[in-house]
Amino acid sequence: MRAVRLAGLAVAGALALSASVCAPAALALPDRAKPSPTAHPKSPTKSATKPTPAPTVTKTKTKTATPIPPCPTPPSFAASRVQQVPWAQSRLDFTNVWNITRGKGVTVAVVDSGISQSHPQLAGRVVKSIDLTHTHNTDCYGHGTAVAGIIAAQDERNSKSMPFVGVAPDVQLISIKIQNQEQSGDDGTLLAKGIMRAVDEGADIINISATNTDYPLLRQAVEHARKKGVLIVASAGNTDPTKKASEQREYPASYPGVLSVGAVGPDGPLSDFSNTTSRVDVSAPGDSIISTEGDGYIGDLRGTSYSAPYVTGVAALVKSEKPDLTPPEIIRRIVATADGSIGTGSGGGMVNPREAVTALISDTSGPSTSPRTGAQPINIGGPPPVDHRTRDLGALIAVCAIGGALLVGFAGVVVPLGVRRGWRPGRAKLPPDDDST
Repeated sequence: MRAVRLAGLAVAGALALSASVCAPAALALPDRAKPSPTAHPKSPTKSATKPTPAPTVTKTKTKTATPIPPCPTPPSFAASRVQQVPWAQSRLDFTNVWNITRGKGVTVAVVDSGISQSHPQLAGRVVKSIDLTHTHNTDCYGHGTAVAGIIAAQDERNSKSMPFVGVAPDVQLISIKIQNQEQSGDDGTLLAKGIMRAVDEGADIINISATNTDYPLLRQAVEHARKKGVLIVASAGNTDPTKKASEQREYPASYPGVLSVGAVGPDGPLSDFSNTTSRVDVSAPGDSIISTEGDGYIGDLRGTSYSAPYVTGVAALVKSEKPDLTPPEIIRRIVATADGSIGTGSGGGMVNPREAVTALISDTSGPSTSPRTGAQPINIGGPPPVDHRTRDLGALIAVCAIGGALLVGFAGVVVPLGVRRGWRPGRAKLPPDDDST
């Protein structure tokens, strides 16, 4: 009998010890990952947390155990200023459009690594700054600031002799931060959430200098933007030049209705890293790029990441000048006025800011892009613009020619008569008088 009692006590002690060891592990779950609302009411997680009052202690430990880390890669600044006009700026010559529009009234969202608002050429441009990573409301990586600089860096050519400027310096920026480094570090959904948040915050245009695979939430985000009349401009993606045969389509660039951008270098051809498998509408400078970073500048940037913001800036100029255009109409206009395809992956060719803003084209004709290159023929509406200077010059030449011919004819009759008379005036002969009476 005594042996039976001892055995019973041993079993009870073992059960108590087991409960004390297992309970804390179950208590950590509600803070880290709360049970799904569809979980069964008798789930082990829920029942295990009932007997103990430890959740308060667990919460305190969770908060102190996971402090916000410092910026993983503090940006380094290559220079405190830019010494000369960047080649991309000279090639596009977008300042030639500023007498018409500088992008005023347009809001552009940059879904990226954040924007450094301390940069002098971006000061006052960022009207909203949203951090979906819940870490730092700053740009730890530097990528987003470079993208924002290409779009909207202020004109300081006269005040501070700064040759670098953004394409559309009068736009307003919304910063949607989705990453602190090259990879977002999440399950890929922050890009989609960033797009939806940008739409809901009132963006007219969204710049996406990032790529991902095709997944349902991303498709839903792009469709959400389309329904709300928001234009998405996205980079076509970068590939290893030695592995071109294995490159894959990138998204959101390859979705219909997205303005997709490839990269071109200073020498003219498509950059060797620019993805030619993604759907591409137009090209823009994407090699040897200079832009803003931190509170300084960085050079020798490469990637379609930097091509996209040039086209975003052009789209902002078009939207500012023609606010009633829909995203498909803006895409159609930019593709139709590009400089011409230079091969697969270049779309309609280099974007042309001046023509995109001023050209007389039909903004409501036909589909804007083909499945691969975006080089679908575009219907041009109406006659080409009249060249008044050439017309007036031709009319002047014609008048002078006619006047010269008359002068030569007159001289041919008058000069011989003058010579015969010795240039003496002739006398007028009166007609005979018919009245003989």
